[in-house]
Amino acid sequence: MAADSEPESEVFEITDFTTASEWERFISKVEEVLNDWKLIGNSLGKPLEKGIFTSGTWEEKSDEISFADFKFSITHHFLVQESSDKEGKEEVLEDAIPQSMQDLLCMNNDFPPRAHCLVRWYGLREFVVIAPAVNNDAVLSESKCNLLLSSVSIALGNTGCQVPLFVQIHQKWRRMYVGECQGPGVRTDFEMVHLRKVPNQYTHLSGLLDIFKSKIGCPLTPLPPVSIAIRFTYVLQDWLQYFWPQQPPDIDAIVGGEVGGLEFGKLPFGACEDPISELHLATTWPHLTEGIIVDNDVYSDLDPIQAPHWSVRVRKADNPQCLLGDFVTEFFKICRRKESTDEILGRSTFEEEGRETVDITHALSKLTEPAPVPIHKLSVTNMVHSAKKKIRKHRGVEESPLNNDVLNAILLFLFPDAASDKPADGFTSTGNHNPSSDNEEYNLYNQFKSAPSDSLTYKLALCLCMINFYHGGVKGVAHLWQEFVLEMRFRWENNFLVPGLANGVPDLRCCLLHQKLQMLNCCIERKRARDEGKKSTLSDYASSASAGDSGKAGDTSGQDHLKDTDKEKGEVGKSWDSWSDSEEEYFECLSDTEELKGNGQESGKKGGAKELSSLKPEGRLHQHGKLTLLHTGEPLYIPVTQEPAPMTEDLLEEQSEVLAKLGTSAEGAHLRARMQSACLLSDMESFKAANPGCVLEDFVRWYSPRDYIEEEVVDEKGNVILKGELSARMKIPSNMWVEAWETAKPVPARRQRRLFDDTREAEKVLHYLAVQKPADLARHLLPCVIHAAVLKVKEEEILENISSVKKIIKQIISHSSKVLRFPNPEDKKLEEIIHQITNVEATIARARSLKAKFGTEKCEQDEEREDLERFVSCLLEQPEVSVIGAGRGHAGSIIHKLFVNAQRLTESSDEAASVAPVEEELKRTSSSEERRQNSGSDFPAPAGRELILRTTVPRPAPYSKALPQRMYSVLTKEDFRLAGAFSADTSFF
Repeated sequence: MAADSEPESEVFEITDFTTASEWERFISKVEEVLNDWKLIGNSLGKPLEKGIFTSGTWEEKSDEISFADFKFSITHHFLVQESSDKEGKEEVLEDAIPQSMQDLLCMNNDFPPRAHCLVRWYGLREFVVIAPAVNNDAVLSESKCNLLLSSVSIALGNTGCQVPLFVQIHQKWRRMYVGECQGPGVRTDFEMVHLRKVPNQYTHLSGLLDIFKSKIGCPLTPLPPVSIAIRFTYVLQDWLQYFWPQQPPDIDAIVGGEVGGLEFGKLPFGACEDPISELHLATTWPHLTEGIIVDNDVYSDLDPIQAPHWSVRVRKADNPQCLLGDFVTEFFKICRRKESTDEILGRSTFEEEGRETVDITHALSKLTEPAPVPIHKLSVTNMVHSAKKKIRKHRGVEESPLNNDVLNAILLFLFPDAASDKPADGFTSTGNHNPSSDNEEYNLYNQFKSAPSDSLTYKLALCLCMINFYHGGVKGVAHLWQEFVLEMRFRWENNFLVPGLANGVPDLRCCLLHQKLQMLNCCIERKRARDEGKKSTLSDYASSASAGDSGKAGDTSGQDHLKDTDKEKGEVGKSWDSWSDSEEEYFECLSDTEELKGNGQESGKKGGAKELSSLKPEGRLHQHGKLTLLHTGEPLYIPVTQEPAPMTEDLLEEQSEVLAKLGTSAEGAHLRARMQSACLLSDMESFKAANPGCVLEDFVRWYSPRDYIEEEVVDEKGNVILKGELSARMKIPSNMWVEAWETAKPVPARRQRRLFDDTREAEKVLHYLAVQKPADLARHLLPCVIHAAVLKVKEEEILENISSVKKIIKQIISHSSKVLRFPNPEDKKLEEIIHQITNVEATIARARSLKAKFGTEKCEQDEEREDLERFVSCLLEQPEVSVIGAGRGHAGSIIHKLFVNAQRLTESSDEAASVAPVEEELKRTSSSEERRQNSGSDFPAPAGRELILRTTVPRPAPYSKALPQRMYSVLTKEDFRLAGAFSADTSFF
C-alpha cells in the first residue's frame, strides 16, 4: 500500500505551468474591456470638419483594471459623431489604414483651443488611455514602462482593435504618454520627449526638421515634401496705458449728506481690480511647405504681422474681488454668528446700577400709594429711552458703533415720514406710485420669499448690508437693529403707521420679518380705529347720556346701571373692539349683555319669535337685497361683523400644530371644530343682534347660500310656491352649525370679545423683534439681499447686453426660488447662489474691461463698433476667437497697438535698469532666439512656439507602404515637448 501511495503524493507536488501569470491576467483584462466597449475592427468615420474638436461633444467611458495589486484606470475618449453608412464598402475598407492614422494628416483641427492634450498633439478623434488609478502613483522604471507597452501591443494584436492605446508614465503632471495603434499590416508608435531646458539647435524650424527626418529614416533620396503648421503665442500682461475704470463707493459723500440718504438704497457693483489679467494672441501659419520659409538661429521669415491667421483668448483673473459679491458674502457671514444683540453691544439694555437699583420687594408699592399715578408717563418708550441714556452713560457716546450722522441718515431713509413733526397717517406703502410694481422684476419677491423692492423690509436689508460692510460690521448691525425696534415701539404707542408696507393682512408670500411688520401695522390700524371711536363716543355721550341710560333694561340695579353707562361710553362708536387694552376687561361677563341675552333666551322659550323680535336690533350694516326673514317677514339685514384675525405664517403653523395634536378621537374632533368655529360663532351673534326673530335658515341664506336649497312645489290650492330647506350636511345630528346657533346670543360685534386682540398681538410682534439676534436677522433678510443683488445684476447686464449672462441670471432666479422657499435653507446652497451672483458680476466687469481696452465707445462708424462689440462678447463666451482680417483688420490693428505700447513701456524700463550689472549679465547670457525676436519687433518673444510637421513616406524599406508620419513640438519658457507618431509597414520590412 505504501508503494502505491508514493506516486500519488508526487502528482500533487507537480507545478502547473499552464496557470495564468499576473501579466497574462492583465492583458486578458485589457482585451475584455476593449471587447465590452466594442472597439474591435475598423470603423471609418466621416472626414473631420473644421473646428469640430472644440465645437463637438466629447464623451468618455472608464473602467478599473489591476496589474497584481497596482490599480489602473482605463478610459475611452471619443468624439461623438453620426455613424457613416458602411454598407457595400466592407471589401474596399478591409486593407484601409486605421482611422487614427488618417487623422494624423488632417489639417482642419490643428491647435484646438480646448481639447485633451493627446487630441492637440496627435489630432486623434478617438483613443484609449491606461493610467495609474491613484493620483500619487506613477510608473517610473523603464522596465515597467516597457512591460506595459508590450501588454498594450499584445492586447491590440489579439483583439484586432484599431483604436490607439496609450499608457501614462512618469508623474501625472508631466503628461507623458507612450502608445501604439495597429492596423492590417501597419503600426504607428506614439513616442514622446519632455525636457525642462531646450537645446539651442531645436528652438527653430530647421533644427526640428532635422530631428523629424532623422527619426523617419526614410531610404528614399528625394524625400517627399514636409507639410508644416506653425503657431506662435504672444502674451500681453501690461495694461498700464488702460487704467481700471471701476471707482469704489464714496463713503464720505454718503455720510456727509452730499448725496443724501438715497445712497443707502443702492448696492455697489463691479470688480475692484482688473478682471482680465492677460491677452494671448496666437499667430498661425496653417499650411506651409518646407523650402518656402526660412527659420533658423540667424534669420526668420515668421513675422506675426504677416501671419495669415490671428486668434485671441483672454486669461481671466482668478477670483477677482467684486464689490457686490463681497457685500452679500459679508452679510451672509453674520448668519453664522451666535451672539445676541446685548452681547455684541456690551451691557444689557435695561441694566441699572447704583442708586437706581431698587429692591424688587418694593416693585408693587406704587400701586398702594394714595397719589394718582399718571399713566401716560409710564409708557414703555420712556423706559426704553431712559435705558438708552444709561447705555450711553456706561458705554460712552464715542464708543457707539454707529455715529449719529450715519444713524440719522439711515433712519431718515427708512422712515421718510419722520422728517415732518408728525408722521403722515396714510403713508403705508410706496408701491402705489411705483410704475414698475407690475413688472416681472418687481414681483421677484414672490419667488424669493423676500419683500417688494420698495418696502421698508427691503430697504432695511440694504441698509444693514451697507452698515455691516462699511460702518462697524456686526456691531453696527446690532446698533441699527436696536434703534429700529425702538422706532417700532414708538410708532405702536403713538399710533403712527409704519411706512413702506402694503395695506391689509400679512402677505404670506413675503419673508417672516416683513409679515411681522405688516402685523404690527394691522394692530396700529385697529388701535387707531378704536381710539377714534372712543373719542367720538365721548363727545356723543356728553350730549345724550341721560337718553342712553333710559334706553337700558329697567330691572338693573344702581350699580349695574352705572356699569352700563361706563360701558356704553366705550362701546357705541368703537367698531367691535373693547375700549381697554387690558386682557382682563374683555366683554365676557357683562351684566347688561348677559341680561339682554338671558331675556332673549327666556322670551324665546316662552313666547317664541314674536317676543324675540321685540328686541332692539343692533349692529346693522345694510339691507340684504329683497330677502326677508322666514318667520317674521322683516327685511334681512347684513350685520357689522368682526374681521377675522390676520395671521403670520408662524402663527398659522402654530395653530395647525395645536389642531393636529388634538388627535382623531371624537372629543378631539369636537374641540377642533369649536376652535375653528370662533369666527362663525361671532358672525352668528352679530346676525342675531341685527335681525331679531331670525332662525338658522335665515343665517344660512346669507352666510352660505348653497346650503339652503329652494324648490318649486304645488300647495293644496294648486299654487306654485318656493319651499326651502337646509342642505343634507346642515341636517347631520350634532352639526357644529346647529350647535353654534343654539349657543350664540344676540350680541353686536362691538360688544363681543375681540377675535383679534391687537394689543396682545402687537406686544408679541415687538417682543419677537426685540429678541432677534443679528444672525436671526440676517437669515430673515438674506432673501431680500439676494433679491436686491439679482435686480442689480440684471440692471447692469442690460447695459452690456451679454447673452450668456442673461441665461445664467435666469438659472440663478430659478435656483434661488427653489432654495429660498424653505424656512431654513442650507448654508451650502446659499453659498452657491452667492457664488453664482459673484461670477455674473465678474463676467460683466470683464466685458467692461475689454470694451475699455478695445475702445468700443471711441468708434466713429457704427459698423466698426458693432463688430468690436461682437468680438468682445465672443471673447467672453468662447475659448478662442478668430480675428477677422488678422493683423490688418480693425480688431487686429487695436491688438497690435496694445502690444506696441506694452513693448515701449518694457523698453523704457529696461533702459532705466540697464545700469544694473545683473541686467547686463542677463543680456549677455540671453539666448540668440530672444535677441533675434526682440530686435526691431513690435512684439515680444513668443511665450509659446508650436509646430506640426507631417509627411507620408514608406517605412522602413523603400518598397513599404507609404504611411503618415507626424511630429508635434511645443516650446515654452520652461518646457520643451516633442510628440511623434511614426508609422511603419509590418508586412514588408
